[in-house]
Amino acid sequence: MNPLYELLSACTLCPRQCRVDRLHGERGFCRLSNEAIIDCALPHFGEEPPLTGERGSGTIFFSSCNLRCSFCQNYQISHAVVGKKETPEALAKTMQDLAMKGCHNINLVSPTPHAPFIVEAIRIAREQGLTLPIIYNTSGYEDPRIIKLLEGWIDIYLPDFKFGMEEVAFALTGVKDYLHWAIKSLQEMVYQVGEELIVSRGIALRGLLIRHLVIPGFIDSSLAALRLLAANFSPRLALSIMSQYTPMPHLEADHRLGRRITEEEYKTVINYALDLGFENIYIQEVDSRHLTPDFNREKPFAWFDNKKEG
Repeated sequence: MNPLYELLSACTLCPRQCRVDRLHGERGFCRLSNEAIIDCALPHFGEEPPLTGERGSGTIFFSSCNLRCSFCQNYQISHAVVGKKETPEALAKTMQDLAMKGCHNINLVSPTPHAPFIVEAIRIAREQGLTLPIIYNTSGYEDPRIIKLLEGWIDIYLPDFKFGMEEVAFALTGVKDYLHWAIKSLQEMVYQVGEELIVSRGIALRGLLIRHLVIPGFIDSSLAALRLLAANFSPRLALSIMSQYTPMPHLEADHRLGRRITEEEYKTVINYALDLGFENIYIQEVDSRHLTPDFNREKPFAWFDNKKEG
């Protein structure tokens, strides 16, 4: 049996360690039981260029999340347990359908509470001939023991590294140990796939790409996050520093989170990353307008190679 299934009887799939018996209907923080629940699956054109390519990233948005940030950009999905229940066999078919549409990869968004079902679905899909890279698109609040159990099933890790200060993580997520688990799980990901993103003919095949969303009013946390990455990993680490923060309706009155970031805030973070010596950075344009998130809206990413800038 897939060893991840064994953990469902006293669930320890994430650092929250709820220890509820999900196999018999008990529910912990994620409020999930013994089935995968997906909100939608579609070719997605809003990721970094090597993930999106010309035909899109085959993205499966899973319901719920083990972190649930207060500012979550996908809060309609991550803060709810609604959607279509899928067995591993059905989930494997969803992956195959995305492959048939020409997608370059299978992109699993908020996968952690669903990991046992995902691994089984990947096994079935591979037996049926699926060869696309599998992307594990996570909040970063992971237990490295669980990441270790994913070795061999995941080709590309796409974790967030959201905060550089535990007090900020606690204020925005309610967890007091985000950094501890995020760093440890990143180290396991690096052990499995390396620090760089391996790209062939413009399409990512294997590796790691760390995302950091710049949050308005919390620039010090972003700078601290970059220092931690620089201290624990090499300058070759592939980073995506995102400017696309959008205030959710319930945060419009918040003096920090109720606005988009400024160009000055974003440039401060980018320049600091360059000063720290990071060689491979994705950057975005800054849009200060108040916009509603659109999962299919393409955001302009650019690849910046610091080595070539001297």
